[in-house]
Amino acid sequence: MGRNFMKKRMRFLASGLLTTSAVAVLTACSSGKNASTQKYESSLTWMTTSEVQTLDQNKMVDTSSGEQAANVFEGLNRMDKDGKVSPGVATTSTSSKDGLTWTFKLRKNAKWSNGQPVTAQDFVYSLQRMMDPNTQSQQQNNYQAVKNASQVVAGKKSPNTLGVEAKDAHTLVVHLIHPVPYFKTLTASSWNPVNKDTVQKYGKKYGTASKYMVYNGPFVSSGWTGSNLSWKLKKNNQYWDKKDVRLKTVNYTVVKTPSTDYNLYQSGKLDGAFLDTQASKQLKHQDGYRVFKLDRTEYLTYNVSKNKDMANANVRRAFSMALDRAELAKTVGGANTVATTFTGPQETVNGVNFNKYFAEQGATSKYTKFNKQEANVLFNKGLKELGKSKMEFTLGGDDDDVSKKVLEYVQSQFESTFGKKVEVHVRTMPKTTRVSNMLNGKYDVDYTGLNPAFTDPYAMLSVMATGQNYNFGKWSNKQYDNYLDASSKEMNVNKRLKDLMNAEKVLDSEQPLSPLFHDGQAWMVRSSVHNLGFSLGKFNFRSAYVTR
Repeated sequence: MGRNFMKKRMRFLASGLLTTSAVAVLTACSSGKNASTQKYESSLTWMTTSEVQTLDQNKMVDTSSGEQAANVFEGLNRMDKDGKVSPGVATTSTSSKDGLTWTFKLRKNAKWSNGQPVTAQDFVYSLQRMMDPNTQSQQQNNYQAVKNASQVVAGKKSPNTLGVEAKDAHTLVVHLIHPVPYFKTLTASSWNPVNKDTVQKYGKKYGTASKYMVYNGPFVSSGWTGSNLSWKLKKNNQYWDKKDVRLKTVNYTVVKTPSTDYNLYQSGKLDGAFLDTQASKQLKHQDGYRVFKLDRTEYLTYNVSKNKDMANANVRRAFSMALDRAELAKTVGGANTVATTFTGPQETVNGVNFNKYFAEQGATSKYTKFNKQEANVLFNKGLKELGKSKMEFTLGGDDDDVSKKVLEYVQSQFESTFGKKVEVHVRTMPKTTRVSNMLNGKYDVDYTGLNPAFTDPYAMLSVMATGQNYNFGKWSNKQYDNYLDASSKEMNVNKRLKDLMNAEKVLDSEQPLSPLFHDGQAWMVRSSVHNLGFSLGKFNFRSAYVTR
């Protein structure tokens, strides 16, 4: 991957889990009824905590949009409810002996919701569109190993030169510049097909509302206008495996206040409700209580390119050491765990858990350890280097309850640790505003979170490479880029682990971001809900059903 073509990335913000450990599956007893005599409900009422930003497959960055995508689109492969890679549109995925060529055979009965067949050309067009710099996709880095990807992303070659081709309507071939061990898994977590006719038909409107789309997944989106807080997923009668999709409707509502969604749950208006810390403690032993572990890291991002104070490494280190992560994790949710690395707790390299490996190597950074005294020493050093006696900045985040608690805690810790030497202004805003501001570099310090697109540590670490869109503060470090570059090509597991470890060590030392905690979500879910899948930080209803 070289840093010249590590552009605009990925994945789903705040804001993505591929291994079995990253998956929770909800099951429930059948209340003594024989399965053959059970009666089923045709609908489910669900919630999410933030707005959907887009339904455009190539432009998604947030978790809420990603959750919709997991239900209304299907890629070459998919993650099943048990977190395993299963065939999607492709019936077979075959690699050449040298790992440089992948061939996918597509099923002939896959269709779009408008009745058109899903073809290999739909995947070719999607990848070309994704890598086209004019699309401004943030998923480009996932496929940087595809032939000519770097030149296409840099605008030096046409998207038509990309190493992807449709041999015929049902045969897709991908050419790589080096083997990618996790490539098949990658095709199960991104790269959804795109119907070119629909893109051309709707132009700039494409993806901005339910009606400006076509879908090839088990459901279609209905009633999302682009800004409203409720919509539906309806069963896609054109889906190739529609016989195994039992739900006809999933009714979605955005609820930002956990106390509100629990009240809705109690009154029978929601089948699942996200719980805040207090409710989690109170309801921990109640029927229906479930915990979903996410491979997600919540963190502070510093605008090192536009804010001279945040460009000082000692200031960032001081801020990180002023935070008691154990206290913060408990404050915002009983299911959360302390984060001392940017990489998530479920990322692996050939079965080796990366964070455990990192800790076993004694590599954990001292700058994520809570130490007010050392934080003050570093902060005073940073102020001296900046030639000032105090600093003032805005701490931004979303307007939901959890984000507000995090911001209040961070503000309190900074001001209690550094006293009058720092003045922190807290600003909350809708997620769409916050994400837009960060992507455009209009912030000082923001609270955000990230799920990896797949569970290799490279997925998270590559976000902070030079030139990445999700590298919000435009931090750049040649040593870091070199370690990442080496890890993306290294097939020896032990050597690759060391490259990734060294990259994480640079990140921890320089603190261009400060990891806070890894998420665990506590929910109340009705016992009548069965086979609800949860992977990549998103709920999937393909196999779900509801009994009376």
